Amino acid sequence: MQKGKEEICEITFIDRKKVSSVKKKMKPEATMQSLAETFKVLGDPTRTKIIFALSQEELCVCDIANLLGATKSAVSHQLRILRNMRLVKYRKEGKMVFYSLDDDHITNLFSECLRHVEEYD
Repeated sequence: MQKGKEEICEITFIDRKKVSSVKKKMKPEATMQSLAETFKVLGDPTRTKIIFALSQEELCVCDIANLLGATKSAVSHQLRILRNMRLVKYRKEGKMVFYSLDDDHITNLFSECLRHVEEYD
């Protein structure tokens, strides 16, 4: 077997029953696009650090900026992206704005991905 060829079948065979079953369960294109966009947003290390921080504590922009060694402006920009993707939410308390993860789905998604990565470290 040639190098690199072990990853593909040596013959062409389509299991029509399996393909049909998966095809029926396939999500609409818009859903798959949104899912891909979510992972794309999470693909940025700064945003990943923000998500991690918010998985630990509700924080304000100043807290996050201090934690990451970034400017408030840079952190605000990243939070806006995360908010637009519904990954984080905010609440106002007087003159303060506190950020947290949008819901348990985000917490679970991030935790599972982190566990997966840490298995190989």
